[in-house]
Amino acid sequence: MIDRVEISPIFNRIENIEKKDESFREIFKNYLLKVNTDQKMADEMIKKFLVGEADIHQVMIALERAELSFQLMMQVRNKLIEAYQEIMRMQV
Repeated sequence: MIDRVEISPIFNRIENIEKKDESFREIFKNYLLKVNTDQKMADEMIKKFLVGEADIHQVMIALERAELSFQLMMQVRNKLIEAYQEIMRMQV
């Protein structure tokens, strides 16, 4: 069975920071842990494929999920850095 990659819950959590008393830092930390888990799952699926316990479709899905979550994390990181640099260029 193919699982969907859910990105919208991440953005919903970011929009509701004030309502849940959850800091952006905690949300980002949890997302980093999820990215790490996806990477480990992809590695595990490759190992299972090599010993014949998984088919190529499962491996490709795990690899794509890991790649997409990593790319999203990098884009969020890049936007945070750009925002920080923009704030540092502001004159007070």
